[in-house]
Amino acid sequence: MKLATWNVNSVKARLPHVQEWLQLEQPDVLGLQETKLITENFPHEAIAEVGYQAVHYGQKTYNGVALLARQDQAIEDVWTGLSDGQARVIIGTVGGVRVVNCYVVNGKEVGSDKYAFKLEWLEELRQRVAQELEAHSQVAVMGDFNIAPFVEDSHDPDKWEGNLHCSEPERDGLKALCKLGLTDSFDPERNGHDRFTWWDYRQAAFRRNMGLRIDHILLSAPLKERLQDWKVDKVPRKWERPSDHAPVIVTLND
Repeated sequence: MKLATWNVNSVKARLPHVQEWLQLEQPDVLGLQETKLITENFPHEAIAEVGYQAVHYGQKTYNGVALLARQDQAIEDVWTGLSDGQARVIIGTVGGVRVVNCYVVNGKEVGSDKYAFKLEWLEELRQRVAQELEAHSQVAVMGDFNIAPFVEDSHDPDKWEGNLHCSEPERDGLKALCKLGLTDSFDPERNGHDRFTWWDYRQAAFRRNMGLRIDHILLSAPLKERLQDWKVDKVPRKWERPSDHAPVIVTLND
């Protein structure tokens, strides 16, 4: 089974990319973030053209999350949203795997009101994921977390450490989520040579590999036992007018 997550930074702008990538990689499940569409405007027909179905939770201009699956795999028991009312979480079951797809609050800057909201939001996400783990054994939590877990997950620790995405309170929020019984599918020994998932559009950051690892797929223990591979697919980041994120893919043994 192949699971993937991708912040596309607007489905409307990146729809041909999504279609092409689905045909190239053919994941079983793809979680999208920052669709930036109201729920009703998701391009279901265009996604169906390449053999996929989707459930979508969106809002105008900002946020938006979707779960895509092959047309022969039902997306069941769909749940959306946290108490903030923003379109940041969508949950569904595909092939026996409970998939939690989330777009974590950015936080703007350490110490700001939006940063405090990010920490509160992470705690509410933790509570929701705890409920999912009580009900399901095979759980994958994926998405753009806007958190780089370790010093090595930024290209320049002197610039990033202690600042947004790389502050200890944010990391503690991610650790609290993992303590529920989730494991990061990324392995620094196997995957550390090519770990970044996001590069700024400015300063030729992608070409210079000035990135962060902020997109993650966390696995419950039964799924961790099935883990075969983790990778970042940089190819779409090289396409014309790309998202600033690259897809992250996890392959599980059947």
